[in-house]
Amino acid sequence: MERSEDIRAKLEKLEQLFARGATPGERAAAGAALDRLTEKLNSSADETETELQYSLPDAWAVRIFVALCRKHGVKPYRYPRQRRTTVMVRVRPDAFDKTVGAEFRALHAELVSYFQDTVDHLIADAMKSDGDDENIETALIGK
Repeated sequence: MERSEDIRAKLEKLEQLFARGATPGERAAAGAALDRLTEKLNSSADETETELQYSLPDAWAVRIFVALCRKHGVKPYRYPRQRRTTVMVRVRPDAFDKTVGAEFRALHAELVSYFQDTVDHLIADAMKSDGDDENIETALIGK
């Protein structure tokens, strides 16, 4: 997540670029970027931080989520007696979902795909089977 100090520094640079823009196109681009950053700064100031709880499916997802939180300057935590797959964060929900949430969903999908390919390869090559559970026989109860 971008902090408001980072946004303010970018605003100052864009204002300088806008003031010295040589062509109308440069001025228009700088002005549009300036408007977007100003809007972002104002919206992030309006939104209050909220405590969010994430219940993740496995330890791999937890590791990715925690790494992404730390990468974006968010401190993940857990209350006593919470499961290891539960992660708490105190953030601005919209901004967090747009940055960390989007990146996590993409990385987790890649991880699941990688694990699926690895398991399929292991079953096919090492076990000489297809592992297909669609054709498992149904046993009658009591016989």
